[in-house]
Amino acid sequence: MLQIKDRRFAITITLLAGFFWSFGPFVVRNIDQAGNVPWQYLFTRGIVIFLLLNLFLFFEEGRNFYKNYFKVGISGLIGGIGLGIAMTTFIWSITNTTAAITLLCLAAMPFITALLGFLFLKEEISLNVWISILIATVGIVIMAMETKGANSLLGLLFGLASALGFSIFSVSLRWRKETPKFTTVAIAGLFCCIFSFIIIQYNDQSLLSSSKNESLFAFHGVLVCLGLILYSIGSKTIPAAELTLLSLTEVIGGIFWVWVPILGINEIPSSNTITGGFLIFMSIVYYSMIMKDNKRFIGLN
Repeated sequence: MLQIKDRRFAITITLLAGFFWSFGPFVVRNIDQAGNVPWQYLFTRGIVIFLLLNLFLFFEEGRNFYKNYFKVGISGLIGGIGLGIAMTTFIWSITNTTAAITLLCLAAMPFITALLGFLFLKEEISLNVWISILIATVGIVIMAMETKGANSLLGLLFGLASALGFSIFSVSLRWRKETPKFTTVAIAGLFCCIFSFIIIQYNDQSLLSSSKNESLFAFHGVLVCLGLILYSIGSKTIPAAELTLLSLTEVIGGIFWVWVPILGINEIPSSNTITGGFLIFMSIVYYSMIMKDNKRFIGLN
């Protein structure tokens, strides 16, 4: 794995990873009738993620890359399934509510991870972190207060479920740090692919969507993999607390791409979403500030 010693360049690489990920909601919004083809989306994107990450591992580690699958253990399986659930609930969230609400729910992931670490790994949570969690929770409640209709509220709940899935993945890596991370993500892609295939066959649906949709499904998978590879390079040089703050690039960019009128979506966040989102942003900034002395690294390998 390429090792970057220049911290400023590592920050640029990490921001670029968030930049790639931020186009996810814009891609989904350009899918024709995305709410009607979630399983086809997950099937194709899962295949792309699984194949590209294994190809990357092949070039990175050689022919013996497959041995990583024998090292994942129970933590890797739990993490892969958790990440697979996160990928699945993401599409259900963003097709039932605004991109802003989905992304802001995902922005609360550091605090859900902290809670899971507290419950299952006995990691201590300081008073300041509890304050951050409380501020973020108030922000989510404010957003929920203006979700009109069952679908919008369901979208918010799926967004929180997606954040929970990502947090399960993060905690699984802390539980057994030698777990091969990229292999775990590849397992998540395979999980999405197999689970979606079963649902599609059970409902007697077409396995593939239109050529336009299939291209967008695959393109989103490529964006996910590119972001992961860049993030893995930057994460080995930048402390975890700073990575938390840099991850806001994905959220801010994702909301911007579906809002800027020139790109054709023009999805304007509501006043409650803006207020709740501001509180979540402030909680993350505060969290990063109080964690600034934490030099723990969470390199993805």
